Amino acid sequence: MSGRGFAADAAMVVFPIELFLPGSDVSAVPARSAEFIAALTTWRPAGAGSADGSARLHAVSGDTWEQACDRVAHLHLSNLWGDGLPIVPATPQRVDWILRGSPFPREHRLGRFPPRGGIATVEAVAVALAMAGGRPEYLPLLLAAVDAFLDPHSDSAALQADSGSVYPVIIVNGPLARQVRLNAGFGCLGPDPQHPAGASIGRALRLLQQNLGGALPGSGAMAMFGAMRYTNAVFAEDEAGLPAGWEPFATQRHGFAPGSNAVTLVFANGVTNIKRRSAIKETAERDILQGMHRIADVLRGAQLGVLPGWREGTPGVLVIPAVIAGVMAGLGWTQDSIRCFLWEHSRVPMAQLERSGALEWIQIQAAESAATDPWPIAARAENFALVVAGGGHPTNAYWLPACCPRVIGREVKLPEAFAALLAEADRDLGCGDAACLI
Repeated sequence: MSGRGFAADAAMVVFPIELFLPGSDVSAVPARSAEFIAALTTWRPAGAGSADGSARLHAVSGDTWEQACDRVAHLHLSNLWGDGLPIVPATPQRVDWILRGSPFPREHRLGRFPPRGGIATVEAVAVALAMAGGRPEYLPLLLAAVDAFLDPHSDSAALQADSGSVYPVIIVNGPLARQVRLNAGFGCLGPDPQHPAGASIGRALRLLQQNLGGALPGSGAMAMFGAMRYTNAVFAEDEAGLPAGWEPFATQRHGFAPGSNAVTLVFANGVTNIKRRSAIKETAERDILQGMHRIADVLRGAQLGVLPGWREGTPGVLVIPAVIAGVMAGLGWTQDSIRCFLWEHSRVPMAQLERSGALEWIQIQAAESAATDPWPIAARAENFALVVAGGGHPTNAYWLPACCPRVIGREVKLPEAFAALLAEADRDLGCGDAACLI
């Protein structure tokens, strides 16, 4: 109930899950009509609460600092504010420090987090980032990601509560990614102590989903298995590795000027590593063509998961390393031709759709395409999301299958004193330039 935006204490008439399986006896539903009538006519909420977005203070003490920190952890878990990992206490001093990274006042409202409807103020976002161990220079990216998440076209209100283990993927473009130590190379999905920003930003977004949005397993979040539930997925495109003539993802998808600091939000529901490289020595042309066919074969298996984004969203995010992007560009491949190839070769034969029962779902959610044989997993090639990232190795590609009605983009706004925050990060963490890293 709360997962769809209703009050957590709303009146319910409860039936066993077996009632919703094929061939069940539904005669029990009309037989209990009096319970429905009573719930609809007599229920009153226990209390709405203030939920004005302001932070509340809690006093925690101990004989030692270690004991106080333990009690902070227990406080968060007992109130269902934590995620099972250690929490950094969001003291007023730490939150004020984080807020130095905001271009907006602390009381500025970004919107209501579905499904519970808690108000996402800048201060509330800073509290989550503090709890996740973040830094002030990360806050502009997190604010942009939250703004994208709360876009009504993202369908986050439904996807928060979806049973399919949906999670947000944040793709970052622009110089800001390198400045805040966000990874675009080896291990870009983490963990990586040399590039800590992605884990903190993604974890903070997850804490907001839970603490403002009520996305608790089994109530506000109905994900049957869960996936990427601690840090979501936050990484940067390897813009320095883009071949000549290739545009950054935020430019291709949203029309932002090259060099813009921007975030893209995609809702995904899984990850698949694809063995892209051929097994024996081949010509470069044959190696690339075989790899593209293997990728298309994997995408073809998406079928039902892609339906929410069939018209205007995306079937998923394909991540390829810069070393392969360079080889493909040298052979004449472009970003558009890659997407067109995948669109054509990932189509699903109608006989396969009928055999699996997928056709009925297509008739419900993308009826205009139901007679197309073979069936395309997206309305157009442009829907496919292609991002260059990952380590300099040719073997693998990465596929994040999506459940994404719209791909949302936001430009990132920076505070006036942002350069000072970067200087402090260099002081605290050491030089962040690539030449200084291991």
